[in-house]
This record gives sequence, structure tokens and C-alpha cells, in this order.
Amino acid sequence: MMENAIAWIFIFPLFGAVACALVGMRQSKLCYPISGLSMLGATWAGAETLMQAVQSPVHEVSYILGGWTLDAFPRGVGIEFRADLLGALITLVVLGVGLIVSLYSKLPVREETPGKEPLFYVLFLLQITGLAGICLTGDAFNLYVLIEVAALTGYGLIAMGTNRAAAATFNYLILGTIGASLYLLGVGYLYIKTGTLNMVGVQEVIQANGLMDSPSMQVAFALIGLGILIKMAFFPFHAWLPNAYCNAPTTTSCLLAPLVTKVMIYVMIRMTLTVFGVEFSFESTLWSEFMPWLVVVAITCAAVMALAQREIKRMLAYLIVAEVGYMVGGVWIYNYYGLIGSIFHIISDACMTLCLFLGAGLILRKAKTTHFDGLRGLFAKMPLTMIGFFVGGFSIIGLPPTCGFFSKWYLITGGMVSQRWEYLVVLMFSTMVMVVLFFRLIERIHLAVNEEGKNLGHGHGDLGLTEEQTRFDEGPLSMLIPLLLAASVVLVIGIYNQDVVNQIELFLEPFDLPKGTGHP
Repeated sequence: MMENAIAWIFIFPLFGAVACALVGMRQSKLCYPISGLSMLGATWAGAETLMQAVQSPVHEVSYILGGWTLDAFPRGVGIEFRADLLGALITLVVLGVGLIVSLYSKLPVREETPGKEPLFYVLFLLQITGLAGICLTGDAFNLYVLIEVAALTGYGLIAMGTNRAAAATFNYLILGTIGASLYLLGVGYLYIKTGTLNMVGVQEVIQANGLMDSPSMQVAFALIGLGILIKMAFFPFHAWLPNAYCNAPTTTSCLLAPLVTKVMIYVMIRMTLTVFGVEFSFESTLWSEFMPWLVVVAITCAAVMALAQREIKRMLAYLIVAEVGYMVGGVWIYNYYGLIGSIFHIISDACMTLCLFLGAGLILRKAKTTHFDGLRGLFAKMPLTMIGFFVGGFSIIGLPPTCGFFSKWYLITGGMVSQRWEYLVVLMFSTMVMVVLFFRLIERIHLAVNEEGKNLGHGHGDLGLTEEQTRFDEGPLSMLIPLLLAASVVLVIGIYNQDVVNQIELFLEPFDLPKGTGHP
């Protein structure tokens, strides 16, 4: 069983989904414990896979379905799952987030999607299967299949939300289909030129046959890149994201917001480093020239739009778009430290976004709104919830010792050594915007001021709050404990940041990335 840990990552949620579909028809209450146990088993398998990759001499674990071993058949024959340090690390993040959200989901799913619990948990577990598969597949076409598995289940999960969820899902469906079609078309070009779909095999063919100057390969790279940018909601392809996450059920937004965009950034890193290779991606194309400037526009626009919001979930949605720009910029400044920062920020952003959306779900349950002016007195009423929520907020700002501080530090270092001053300036600008946003929230919640900034109190120490607004009334433990657990993870990853960076460095070591100026 230990040798097949990669397979168990998929077996647990897949069989859990089947069990929820069958058992849920008679006993819908059993779907919650089934999903929790399935995610617990998958998380164990993910941790075991990461340990195997760390202990392996080549720092990766390969698993080929159907007995098509590499000794008997050439690479590319059969379906291969590869867990190198990067894939195993991001997979563990996916499974960990899924586990925490599954624990959190009991009351929100029952109250927001009554009568649909079996369907919700089936889609929930299939979503995790698709996202984990994206991180571990070694085949470019199977990556497309798994992207679509994650997308289709995501459409279903979002559509269960408010009355506006149907329109938001339709927008997501249209843009998602365009992105997936571009990616698939690019994979077609890739197969025509290389004759293989295996990710490692593609790079071997490119290097062996000198395809770096091939127009077809350039077109393949552009199509795949555009498809991935749409899928990750990179500005200006972000239009689907705010409405989808704001109108989705609470549990859906808690699952999708931390994972979907981050997994697609992982796909971009995988394609540039493993499939096309460093030399082709950064030196044989023009992307490293114009992408940093697009990142500047993306971060600036997303930060300004976040500043204009007066509703927590919509504000967080635009912050996600800005954070996507951070990570894309870390890749395309073409620098060793930038890539460390980008990969570390995938992990950090998943954890802190989880923290924020779990907190927003609790706020919505108690305050019946997430508009800024409806949050008066929540510090007195829900201190533990507010602490958990603002741990995520302080991490997004980049305050130590949260994980967000250290990932931003590497991104800033990468920008400095690559002399991408425009990237540094926009990072500083967006950070200041985030400081304004979260301290404005603290002002509303703790000091009880209105939208115009006027104190609603009537004297010294009087905040103008009724007894009902100041009565201690935390959310249910089934939701509060996962929030505090997520906040603890944000702090633990920050405190033990060097251990995470060491694994990322081991992954990047063979790629010989520049540690100085990374652009001509």
C-alpha cells in the first residue's frame, strides 16, 4: 500500500464520491463523514507521496497504470503519474485544503443546498480528484482531461449557489471552454512536432531535434500559454471569477478560491520548466519580454478594483486576481528567486485565501451580510473568528511571521536581482492597497464607524452598539475549528518557511536558472 501511495490519492476521493452517490440516496447525513474520511485518507496518501519523493535519489516517484513499465516500454506509452517535489508539494496543499473544507462543510452544505447534499459531496470529491490529478499527471493530454474534470465539477458546485449563480456559472463555462480549447489545440501542435504527449518526453524531443526555433512549437507554446492564463483568471481574463466566487455556496467558494487559480499557475510552471524547458520558454520566445509588463497592468487594475469594493467576498475575489499577477510575475521575471517566490506563494496564497473565505463564511452566517457596514461589533461578538480571519488578512499584506511575508520576500528579491523595477513598484503599490483594505475592515468591525468614517459612538468608550451586537456569539465549532486550523497553518508555514524553501530549491536545482539579471 505504501508503494502505491500515488494511486491512493485518487482511490480515496473517487470511491468516496461513489459512496456518497449510492449511500446519499437513502441517508444523506452520511455524506459528510464519508467525504471527511475520504479526504483524510487522500491527505495521508499525499503526505506519504511527498515523503517518498523527498527520500528518492532522483526526488521523484513514478507510477504507471496498467503495468506499462518504463523498463519494458518507452516513455509515453501508457498513463504515467509523476510526483516530483513540486507536484507532490502542491498536491499535498490541494488535499490539505480539501480536508479542512470538508470538515467545515457540514452546516453550510445542509443549510444552503438542502436536499442536494449527496450531489454536492460527489462533485466536491471529484473536484479534489481533478485538481490532484492535474498536479501529478505526466501526460499533456491527460492534463487537459483532468483540467476539464475539475472545471465541470466546478461549474456544478457554483451553480448550486444564489439566484445569480446560474449566470455566473454560464460566464465561467464560456471562458473556461475557450481556455481549455486553446490548451488542447496547443497540445495538438505539440504532438504533431514531437510524436509524444509525455511531459518529460516532449522536452527530450525538443532538445534532441533542435525544435526551439520551430514556428509550430512557438504556436503551441502561445496557445497553451493563453489557455492557461484564461483558466487562472489572469487580468483581463478574470471576468468569470468575482461573480462565480461571490454567488457560489459558502463551501464551494472556500474550496475553489484557494485552489483553482493556484493549480493553474502550477500548470504554467510545469509547462515552462518541464515540458518546453527553460531555454525554449524564456530565451526562444518573447514572453519573458512582455509578460512582466502585462503583470504590472494586471496587479494595478486588480488592486484598484479591490479598493472600490464594499463587500468582503467580492473584495477578496479581486485580491485573488492581484495575487495571480504576483505569481505570474515571479515566473516571467526569469530568475531563480522569482520562481522560488512564485512557487512558495502558491502554497502561501492557498492557505491564506482559505483562511479568509472560511472566515467570510462564518461572518455571513452570523451577521447575515458581508457588506462592510453590516459588520459592526463583530470583534466583541466573534473574537476567535476575527482573529482567524485577520491572520489570513495579515498574511496577504505580508506581515511576519505569516507565510505571506516570506513568499513576498522572495518575489521582491527576484525582482531586485532581475532589475525589474516596474514589478517591484507594483508589488509595493498593491501591498499598500491591501493594508488600506484590511485596516479599513478593522476600523469598521472594531471601532464601529460607518461608510463615511464617522464614529457611531456617543461618548468615550461608547461605540453605539446594542447589547445584542456585543453579546459573545461565536460560530459553531464545526466551522470555527477549521478556520483556526487554517490560521495555524498560515503561521506554521511562515515559521518553518526554510523547510518549504529547501524542497523548492531541490526541485529547481537541475534547471540552472539565473541568479542575477534575468532579462536582456
